[in-house]
Amino acid sequence: MSAPATGAAEPAASGGAEGGAGGGPGPGSKGSDVGSLARGGALNIVGAAVSAVAQLVVVAVITNAFSQAEAGVFFAATSAFLLFGAVAELGTQTSLVYFIARFRSRGRTERIGPLVRLALRPMVLFSAVLGAALFAAAPWVAEVMVNGDPGDGATYLRVLAVFLPVMNLSAGALAATQGFRRMRPSVLVENIGRPLVQLAAIGAVAVAGASGLIAIAWVGPYLPASVLAVLAMLGLVRRTAPAGGAAPDVPPDLGRRFWRYSLPRGLAGITQILLQRMDILLVAAMLGARDAAIYTAASRLRVVGQLANRAISQAVQPQLSEVLAHDDRRSANTLYQTATSWLMLANWPLFLLSALFAEQLLRMFGSGYHTGASVIVVLAAAMLVSAGTGMVEVVLMMAGKTTWNLVNIVLALGVNVCVSVLLIPHIGIIGAALGGAAALLTRNVIPLLQLRLKLGLHPFGRGSLAAAALTGVCFGAVPLAVRLTAGDGLPQLAAAAAVGAVGYAAGCYLLRRPLNLDEAARSILRRGRPRR
Repeated sequence: MSAPATGAAEPAASGGAEGGAGGGPGPGSKGSDVGSLARGGALNIVGAAVSAVAQLVVVAVITNAFSQAEAGVFFAATSAFLLFGAVAELGTQTSLVYFIARFRSRGRTERIGPLVRLALRPMVLFSAVLGAALFAAAPWVAEVMVNGDPGDGATYLRVLAVFLPVMNLSAGALAATQGFRRMRPSVLVENIGRPLVQLAAIGAVAVAGASGLIAIAWVGPYLPASVLAVLAMLGLVRRTAPAGGAAPDVPPDLGRRFWRYSLPRGLAGITQILLQRMDILLVAAMLGARDAAIYTAASRLRVVGQLANRAISQAVQPQLSEVLAHDDRRSANTLYQTATSWLMLANWPLFLLSALFAEQLLRMFGSGYHTGASVIVVLAAAMLVSAGTGMVEVVLMMAGKTTWNLVNIVLALGVNVCVSVLLIPHIGIIGAALGGAAALLTRNVIPLLQLRLKLGLHPFGRGSLAAAALTGVCFGAVPLAVRLTAGDGLPQLAAAAAVGAVGYAAGCYLLRRPLNLDEAARSILRRGRPRR
């Protein structure tokens, strides 16, 4: 067992100087690390909130406008599309963040342009090939993915397949901007712009009752998003070109190093999408489109939680990569623990309220969807544990342990499939929820132990304890008391949320120091002041 690192003062200092020359800061003090995380994290959380609400409303519009069978087929088609997208992505997103952040911290920014080209060109080409394969095989895929009549499934898949390279180009370009610690392009394009345009388009299709156009309404916004993402990336990459048109200092093995890091991450990305979507695909294939629609609506809670996780992860990834490049584990642990406490503050209120008032929340999706309440309870319990362990996979990957991460995710996928296949025939969609929950626990507990035993990193500290106590009282104990004394109707839910929110705001202020909210607020305010 490795002893916990005490931090590397000398490497951190030299990294800072080097990073300054290269356009990116090296590891610094706790305050600067937390402040930088706060600026990126706050912006990302705003974007994640908009994206979460938009995605939730999109599902609600579809489930209210179309039959459960039509909605189920469409949800299965989008799940298959995202799976194909993960296969074609080849792990480039995380790898671009990892390498760009390290090149900046070490003053090697002239390598960023060649890196972006050798990453994106093969990925977009492979995405086009895989999209063509999905287009050709759409009728067969539609038959396999739904138990019963696939309806317009083949049409949906063919429309989606055309946009596969467009979606992955957008994601890759935005990942490159994140390597520069630029969160704004991702927030404005992917978290706010595209979901809102998607919502407007699907709303128009729903009003018209044109279910055949729902796929183009859902996927079409990726086209303008990709254009904006590429423009944002090029604006940053061009600044790293050597002065005077000199040839960049690029090591001959850069491509080999990149793909050696990226391909295991690509396999992990495929299994990760399978983990996120396999339960929907299994429910559709084993039970039918109607049950898939109910399960998709009930599992939206998990997606909202993942958005908050992604928002904070995107802010912390480049910083973790930089400090771990200099073996500054003290700064890495500070970032990890702070991000975990903020993730709990963002997610636990939602999970606790959802578990206590599941039936009321599901009524927004229309009649017949309240039968998925037990799914929400099971997934909420697992998501509470997941948020409490923090972004374990991100820390593992930024430490360069992509193979460990791949093994962990494959193991979790195996757990998911085995539990789901065994239980779905007997207890229906609850079996899928239990499979998803078991997989979620597997993919969080194992890397948590690896980080602690091998790298000396862990998410637990005063901040996570304060976050657990605060959210547990305000959104667990208080709403439970309201439900037991006044019932579980919509007015009771609103009252419980309002009372909890008041106590939550007061608690965040009183506990601002252990939660690092004081440093976050100062940093954001400094960022917002006009420069003289």
